[in-house]
Amino acid sequence: MAFIELKNATYKYPYTKEPALKDVSYSFEKGKFYGIIGENGGGKTTLCNLMRGLIPHFYLGKLTGEAIIDGVDVREWDTAEISAQIGYVFQNPFTQISGIKETVFEEVAMGLENLGVPKDEILDRVCQVCRQLKIEDLIKNNPNELSGGQRQRVAFASIIVMDPETLIIDEPTSQLDPEGTEDVFEIIHTLKGRGKTLVLVEHKIDLIAEYCDEILVMQHGSIAASGPTKKILSDLSVLDKGAMLPGAAIFGHEMQRAGKPLREIPITVDEAAALVAERGKAEWQSRLKTRALATPTGLRRWRTLTSPYSPASGWRLWGRTAPARPPA
Repeated sequence: MAFIELKNATYKYPYTKEPALKDVSYSFEKGKFYGIIGENGGGKTTLCNLMRGLIPHFYLGKLTGEAIIDGVDVREWDTAEISAQIGYVFQNPFTQISGIKETVFEEVAMGLENLGVPKDEILDRVCQVCRQLKIEDLIKNNPNELSGGQRQRVAFASIIVMDPETLIIDEPTSQLDPEGTEDVFEIIHTLKGRGKTLVLVEHKIDLIAEYCDEILVMQHGSIAASGPTKKILSDLSVLDKGAMLPGAAIFGHEMQRAGKPLREIPITVDEAAALVAERGKAEWQSRLKTRALATPTGLRRWRTLTSPYSPASGWRLWGRTAPARPPA
């Protein structure tokens, strides 16, 4: 069932000539993890603003077509209600910090306070999220004095602590080091396991390949390609649409060009390693077969080992006997 459904959605910001979104149609189902990739200026953030309801309630402009959220047109949603259902982590953490709280703890807790959550529950939820994001040592610090990476973690914590059913996350790791990035993706993966609907804009394509269910490629304000992650991120034509491919996929295509194709194009390092090992085993068995077939004795042994009663196993050729045939 589609939780967010876009039908021919077109949007133009105020005082601009060209639409930022052009005839966008897509259905986002509950419980899935969507990755949005593409060129800078391709419409990724604008698409997130529409799904979150910032368009048309904050960014006025001109919106045509339909944007349906949980069965209700986005134009009819109350902004307070939609914010309780859909959390949004902004691309720039400096714009998400409220600026009115004196400690990180208060900053993270502010959304829960606005929702009227009991004090004891606020304490438990804030402490838990701060531990998950490894910012518990910052809870007494002033959020306005944090580094970019620290602010990014705090901004992320302030949203996931509210436990919305849907999370729209716009480049949450842009100011994080590799360790911080892995931490954030592990938390996102945990949220998916809890049945949350996740929409992620991210340039770190190898992590997108590892975690997402479906991919949308945005180009010039339109969806240039979409579908299952494996299908999209193994397709070389995605490069022509201004997006990147995982290193594993590039490796797979280079193997094809070198005349040593893998069984399929991998999109993660683990897939690539497994496929290379599979190919290496097949080549090794092929060389053993070639050597075996070169002599009459070797040919007889090979036929014995590859009969229906005995699995083909090249290493048995040299000095070992095949298993006995079962009784008739």
